[in-house]
Amino acid sequence: MKLLVVGSGGREHALVWALDRSPQETELFVAPGNGGTAALATNVPIKAEDVDGIVTFARKEGIDMVVVGPEAPLAAGLVDELNAVGVPAFGPTAMASRIESSKSFSKRFMREHGIPTGDFASFTDYASARSYLEAHPAPIVVKADGLAAGKGVLVCETDEEAQDALRAIMVEHRFGAAGDRVIIEEFLTGQEVSVLAFVDGKRVQPMILSQDHKAAYDGDRGPNTGGMGCYAPAKVLSQPMLQRVVDQVLQPVVDGLREMGAPYVGVLYAGLMVENDHFSVLEFNCRFGDPEAQVILPLLETDLLAVLGACVNGELGQIALRWIDQTAVCVVMASGDYPGDYEIGFEIEGLNRLANMEDVYAFHAGTLLDQGRVITDGGRVLGVTAWADDLAQAMDRAYEAVDQIHWPGAFYRQDIGAKGLVKEA
Repeated sequence: MKLLVVGSGGREHALVWALDRSPQETELFVAPGNGGTAALATNVPIKAEDVDGIVTFARKEGIDMVVVGPEAPLAAGLVDELNAVGVPAFGPTAMASRIESSKSFSKRFMREHGIPTGDFASFTDYASARSYLEAHPAPIVVKADGLAAGKGVLVCETDEEAQDALRAIMVEHRFGAAGDRVIIEEFLTGQEVSVLAFVDGKRVQPMILSQDHKAAYDGDRGPNTGGMGCYAPAKVLSQPMLQRVVDQVLQPVVDGLREMGAPYVGVLYAGLMVENDHFSVLEFNCRFGDPEAQVILPLLETDLLAVLGACVNGELGQIALRWIDQTAVCVVMASGDYPGDYEIGFEIEGLNRLANMEDVYAFHAGTLLDQGRVITDGGRVLGVTAWADDLAQAMDRAYEAVDQIHWPGAFYRQDIGAKGLVKEA
């Protein structure tokens, strides 16, 4: 089979890595890919958001299935255009992907379908939003409505922070058009957990649970990022609670979108806040998380290609998901000053040392190849992942690998997985 993975981040490298391990014979392409995917697939110089370019390449090359990684091309209708020319695609249509691409749509959808979530209000007028904040004291959450690469959610602990966040989104346009509408949302307490599921338009099969670390610095301090690390499985939900999430969250989304004429095919991701035996949805994503993919896919024993094909063909009920009984930890190494302004173009040293380490892999995100050298080309640069028999061993192995890798200004959180150890204790 000829497969095309769309995207250039760590998630896409993890998808390429998992598909490369398929027992089925495959020829892999990735558009545009990065310095790591080039070792496993043919990088194609087409940007993920170039819908016409990707459709043209898929038809010309005779691609049997396109796997769309990031949210932006999904929201732009890439799957719609591929379907229109008869190219099978794994991912939701533009209408279905609104569950992520518009937070106001998502919150209204949850309210209409009885899906548990925090209270909220939506604004396009700055003065009205400012008045709402004055009447609702912090802590509170201010969100840009559209896609903002995981950085458009601002958790505000003081009223001053809330007003600053609102001004940054609506007046300074820090997130561009994504901030033309703003959501102001109730602050929820508890532990976060990522619940991802494969979906074939009707059926839902949840994956193992994972826990992302969004804040830039140790102890969940600092600004939100696209994700600084992750571990799986995260023992935050009991099996009965997970079944409640399927029944009260995931399946209602799939059923509701199908009733709207937007059947959902792909990965549905629910970010939950959990406290005791209660949970609320913080947000939905319409694709694999990044870095969740980097800890979930190494533990998937079932052939990923078979799962994706079953979703595209509406046959997910015929697939049994099997998981390796281990724990995986991913530590993201980022450019200095990320998620703010950062420099790129530094050579990454030490990657070759990981080849001698068992059950360790560096998934590339913001990298590119330059005359045989791997250099930094983004904010989140690498997702160094290790898997072992338990969480403590996986953490030790991941950080041992991180210590082998260097470039000027590189930084990373040193507490990825620590909350899981506390939970186990």
